[in-house]
Amino acid sequence: MTESGKSKSGRLRVLKNPQTDGDAPANDSTPPAKSRGIETCPRCFGTGLEIVAGEGARRCDCQTSDQLRRLFQSARIPARYQHCTLANFDAGTSEAMWIAKREAQIVLDDFLVIDGRGLLLVGPVGVGKTHLAVAILRELIERYQVPGLFYQFGALLRKIQDSYNAISQTSELTVLQPVFEADVLVLDELGASKPTDWVRDTMMQIINTRYNDKRLTIFTTNYSDRRKSEKDASELLEDRVGVALRSRLYEMCKTVEIEGDDYRKRSLAQTV
Repeated sequence: MTESGKSKSGRLRVLKNPQTDGDAPANDSTPPAKSRGIETCPRCFGTGLEIVAGEGARRCDCQTSDQLRRLFQSARIPARYQHCTLANFDAGTSEAMWIAKREAQIVLDDFLVIDGRGLLLVGPVGVGKTHLAVAILRELIERYQVPGLFYQFGALLRKIQDSYNAISQTSELTVLQPVFEADVLVLDELGASKPTDWVRDTMMQIINTRYNDKRLTIFTTNYSDRRKSEKDASELLEDRVGVALRSRLYEMCKTVEIEGDDYRKRSLAQTV
């Protein structure tokens, strides 16, 4: 099989559609057009896959828009960040922000061969960590049509805790299964919740599962690995998530420190 048909990880890939320049899983559950009561497509005859002579199969144009809409709906990207792309990320004059943007681009370009090694975006409030993380998620969905998911760290923990309530009629596994299985997960504001034993155990379960399955995870956090000075008494990331979890993050993510002015303050200054 040619390189275009198979990634280095050995997973079967569907050929890129020249009109959408995107890949899609070959085992998509989208029902054939005929079974949905619409006119059968003359290219794929309702199967959703178009056969290219001498090359293989690729997703037909008739499937692309519906599939992307479903993927974006299930990704849970907050409305405030749905516009985020790498193209509209304003790095200003900060070298660190330009480096972070470059690292995000590398993840996009090398997604099929990086074996799930993600990014840990570290920096103060307002330097664009969430923007970059969502941009990666959005553009991976668009380019490869892979299932992705966004969760704010505290919100995910609250949802898991709520699952213990019998009235909610949900279970912990119901909440965690999509987090385990998403091809791309953005976990925003890591360490934001109080570091109890339960929080650390829950996070270790999520991270170990994704690490073992080689699934890409993008983390953002306001907590650094080092203090600014000897007098700085602020907590480190290791203090918030624990030594074991921080060690695992070193293995599954590249740490990218972002420094720069708060973009909200920059925007306000430009309007005054």
